[in-house]
Amino acid sequence: MGRGKIEIKRIENSTNRQVTYSKRRGGIVKKARELTVLCDAEVSLIMFSSTGKFSEYISHTTTTKKIFDRYQQVSGINLWSSHYERMQEHLNKQKEINNNLQREIRRRMGGDLDDMSIEELRGLEQNLENSLKVVRERKYHVISTQTDTYKKKIRNLQEAHTNLLRQFEERDEDPHYGLVDNDADYESSLGLSNAGSHLFSFRLQPNHPNLQVGGLYGSHDLRLA
Repeated sequence: MGRGKIEIKRIENSTNRQVTYSKRRGGIVKKARELTVLCDAEVSLIMFSSTGKFSEYISHTTTTKKIFDRYQQVSGINLWSSHYERMQEHLNKQKEINNNLQREIRRRMGGDLDDMSIEELRGLEQNLENSLKVVRERKYHVISTQTDTYKKKIRNLQEAHTNLLRQFEERDEDPHYGLVDNDADYESSLGLSNAGSHLFSFRLQPNHPNLQVGGLYGSHDLRLA
């Protein structure tokens, strides 16, 4: 029993349509390849599915461009003129946009104002005021952020300074530590420490920021930042 004749019309179901396209695409590519081999023909085949998928077959002896060039010579139709015109139109639009942007920049810099109407000047003035407002808000935000950072650093330094003062005050109250102002008192204290006492002596040097320390096991320098 033979196959029934299929009516040639658009397949409404998208899935069936895509399946049919895939099957018949392989068949037409096979026919084009056979035609190229059997008849030594130059064949270029271009296909686009309903979903936009591109497929191409071209014989090994030529290129698609050569096929198009030969077609233009035979038919007398310029295939590239319309494409060139569209590209030229697009290029002109881009040039116009670029010129407008450059003119807008010059006006914002205070130039090219002679041909502007009073309405355009007012609009430009308003735009500049809005831009200046945004810049000022950003500037104040940066200043506020930096100020908060500096305040935090100052608080940390003050806390460190307070802690150091507290440590020195606690050390002054400790009977094992004492301050001396001259060499005689320092030597006496140093002798007591060497004799076995647990007294530590600090000699203050008026002309030097460092402190000389005499301890239980000898004397050494105590450097305070």
